[in-house]
Amino acid sequence: VQSPFFFLLLSFPHFFGGISTVVFRVWCFKILHFTVTVALVSVAAHAFAAEIPDFLTEEECKLIVHLAQLKGLQKSQILPTDDYEEAMEMIEISQMDIFNLLDHNQDGQLQLKEVLTHTRLGNGRWMTPENIREMYTAVKADPDGNGVLSLEEFKKLNIHDFHKYMGSQKVKMSDLVRNSQHTWLYQGEGAHQVMRAIRQRVMRLTRLPPEIVEHSEPLQVVRYDQGGHYHAHMDSGPVFPETACSHTKLVANESAPFETSCRYVTVLFYLNNVTGGGETVFPIADNRTYEEMSLIQNDIDLRDTRKNCDKGNLRVKPQQGTAVFWYNYLSDGEGWVGELDDFALHGGCLVTQGTKWIANNWINVDPNRRRQLRFEQEMARYAGAEAGAPGEWTVDKAYSGVHVEL
Repeated sequence: VQSPFFFLLLSFPHFFGGISTVVFRVWCFKILHFTVTVALVSVAAHAFAAEIPDFLTEEECKLIVHLAQLKGLQKSQILPTDDYEEAMEMIEISQMDIFNLLDHNQDGQLQLKEVLTHTRLGNGRWMTPENIREMYTAVKADPDGNGVLSLEEFKKLNIHDFHKYMGSQKVKMSDLVRNSQHTWLYQGEGAHQVMRAIRQRVMRLTRLPPEIVEHSEPLQVVRYDQGGHYHAHMDSGPVFPETACSHTKLVANESAPFETSCRYVTVLFYLNNVTGGGETVFPIADNRTYEEMSLIQNDIDLRDTRKNCDKGNLRVKPQQGTAVFWYNYLSDGEGWVGELDDFALHGGCLVTQGTKWIANNWINVDPNRRRQLRFEQEMARYAGAEAGAPGEWTVDKAYSGVHVEL
């Protein structure tokens, strides 16, 4: 599949008053001044990823890294704060509700993988089976030591003991869900010509209208030092009545207790060659079915990119200038964005040697078509009012401070 002349059957959703799917065959296609060979690295019933060599030139990659360094990078995930325990104390939920939430298969017992699925974020720490067993021992939660909690055993526990235990643990950066640094680079009108050229190239690649791409997030640049990783995750989140998209919430007259980044498309760029590790892994890319509990088998968690990247179905090696492109949502069958595609689960494997630089372009689309249309109209009006001329997009500035990391 790495062959430069690999025959590709590819589907590109694009907008004609909505999102529809056009299937075509391609050897290569032209993006601005680049003739790009596309290799299909995964295709399944639900998801695919396309690898595009030489999407960026070496000079462009170096410039992006340089601009990111000039702006300054910040930690992508901060260490837990001292007030973690206090925050946990404020959460009002009954012990029975907690048990029912954790008991995924509703068999009246809590297996390790059920607890892991809901507590892996913990206090910012990535929880492993060993961590759970240590916690059980510390709070005397599992008297028979079988790693399974019955309802009766769970009722005898003081949940605050778990919170105190988590709050007392010293956590290193390598123990967190994500160990990296990042910054955001403006790509709108007036940005560096290379940044504008890349945005235009992404527009050609995705075949999405300018107002969709231009109204999306700035370029995120990420640095992973040796030991850096990002455990498997989704770039976007499901949208329920209780949830709002971060980008359309800017203009919607609606309130929702939760928000998520509605990232319809991900285009990931590798900005350097990595000496060791650092692959992008799609643990279940070609599975026929998805079952959350099956991601953890015999203490092997496929989402753990520090330990189990070699067991993922698909791994893409970092090559400078290469782009990897995939969709995070399915179609709703009516020409618009549908449900979250669970098969788009992916992560950044452990960097074992050297440094890894990547960048992400996310294309934001609200599954609620009405909200998306209103957002586009408001942003176009806002841009015209602020800049005095249509087409001078200011969404990058409007996004400042509202990015949601999942």
